[in-house]
Amino acid sequence: MTSGEATALQSPSVVVVGSLNLDIVVPVPHHPSPGETVLGGVSFRNPGGKGANQAVAVARLGRPVAMVGSVGDDDAGRALIASLEREGVDVANVLMRSEVPSGLALIAVDGKGENSIVVSPGANNSLTTTDVRSTATQLGSADVVLLQLEIPMEAVAEAATLTRGIVVLNPAPAAQVPAAVLERVDILVPNRAELATLSGADRLESIRDVVAVARALRGPRAVVATLGSDGAVVIQDDRWTHVEAPSVKVVDTTAAGDCFCGALAVALVDDRALEDAARWATAAAAIATTRPGAQASMPYRSDLEGATR
Repeated sequence: MTSGEATALQSPSVVVVGSLNLDIVVPVPHHPSPGETVLGGVSFRNPGGKGANQAVAVARLGRPVAMVGSVGDDDAGRALIASLEREGVDVANVLMRSEVPSGLALIAVDGKGENSIVVSPGANNSLTTTDVRSTATQLGSADVVLLQLEIPMEAVAEAATLTRGIVVLNPAPAAQVPAAVLERVDILVPNRAELATLSGADRLESIRDVVAVARALRGPRAVVATLGSDGAVVIQDDRWTHVEAPSVKVVDTTAAGDCFCGALAVALVDDRALEDAARWATAAAAIATTRPGAQASMPYRSDLEGATR
């Protein structure tokens, strides 16, 4: 039995309810303006999807994790499930739909590692509250449940309601989230743009802008805002802490946010305080940006030795 198989057979510490996508990645010299055609480099395909990426991050960092989601009954869907299985993720609750194709993400990555992404949700949009309810036992026993917004909001709400542990919501892609859902969130993990969308604020330039807007949000017990090369900021109770990001040579930022969320979940399972968990997650995300691809970029626990503590 491999270490990955051993992880999948344990009761999951983390359950991820979210998306699985096939990523088609094209290197570009720059991102096109409206109406512009840009000639890119050689394309390649990777398993992706915010939910699946976060599940792989958790698995590589050494905690048992289960995935709840939906793919098409097609070659892409079978490949996405097989990829998670190889990483040791429990895929018993990844459903295959015959009536819709698997989700697809079209990703352009420029020379600075910055990306632009178009997602065709496909089977991800077919995940229902009934599907989520069928996983109530796992959701109720998990230490942490990770959620994102590449699946229907109703499924997100159902998962949050059924969770008895820590609810971590990554509100990506940016969208309005019902107050009833935010009330169930323990830790909200937005980037600047997502936080601005949630709050209706203008573009958030400074860290103090981020803190002020996060404090005004009603519902989440804490907010951990990711700031790219500026690190992250933790807003909890009446205090806030800025976590600086290590300086690295950036290759591809595609899954950095997903890596951060997965690492944060693992740190919480490890009983780290939230500020320490955010430092560990920031270090993990920085490593991910130095590698191409989404799931392929996720670090292992050994990569993070000495990062904090």
